[in-house]
Amino acid sequence: MEAALGLMRRIHPKHSETALSALLGLLPHHSSDLLSQVDQPLQVLCDVDSGKEFILCEYNRDADSYRSPWSNKYHPPLEDGPYPSSELRKLEIEANEVFSIYRDQYYEGGISSVYMWEDENEGFVGCFLIKKDGSKTGHGRRGYLQEGSWDAIHVIEVGPDEEGITHYCLTSTVMLSLTTNDQSSGTFSLSGSIRRQMNMDLSIADGHLCNMGKMIEEMESKLRNSLDQVYFGKTKEMVCTLRPPAEVLPMRLPDS
Repeated sequence: MEAALGLMRRIHPKHSETALSALLGLLPHHSSDLLSQVDQPLQVLCDVDSGKEFILCEYNRDADSYRSPWSNKYHPPLEDGPYPSSELRKLEIEANEVFSIYRDQYYEGGISSVYMWEDENEGFVGCFLIKKDGSKTGHGRRGYLQEGSWDAIHVIEVGPDEEGITHYCLTSTVMLSLTTNDQSSGTFSLSGSIRRQMNMDLSIADGHLCNMGKMIEEMESKLRNSLDQVYFGKTKEMVCTLRPPAEVLPMRLPDS
């Protein structure tokens, strides 16, 4: 199991679905652990009732159907699928509206979805998802990348209230993949993923949604800095080491 998880951490995100399918065939007795611990690039489906796209993941899936956060219906239809309580559904609707604004301001496009459900500890869990397609044909395109994607998964476990204080446990995963193919940069491919966890005890005076939003904003800032240092910084260092820029020769003055 440890070897399988180590392999999935090192494999290209583009090939993660094929690799996970092969591992499930080799290790059927670990299928539940693999599906719960291995994050894959996010997929998108259109909600025909609302006309909006939503993100597919293990947290809104039951059998082969996925629940839309916009209409609260399963696609394809499912009769006995699980649903959040009416109170939690109200919070889910508000979270989707607020997170959509956050995603638009920070990512200048993309798709976001928020799902919530009760847990066994009298609390609840929220899953905040963002998918940004940075390719030439993607949302909020700028035309710099041949292919490119940013998939962010934030899962927050919210404990029961105790004297106005609640414990929050945030686990965040970001998967990055980009490819260029033009005259200025040539052909270049970079991909990887990073996961971090954060625990905080916060007052519920401002509400759960405000607390969760602050934690996600802080975590995403840390993840972006880590990706910039680890992937782009190290790549630039290796390129400059292997192909150092030509030294500028001193200008020679003509003989007088």
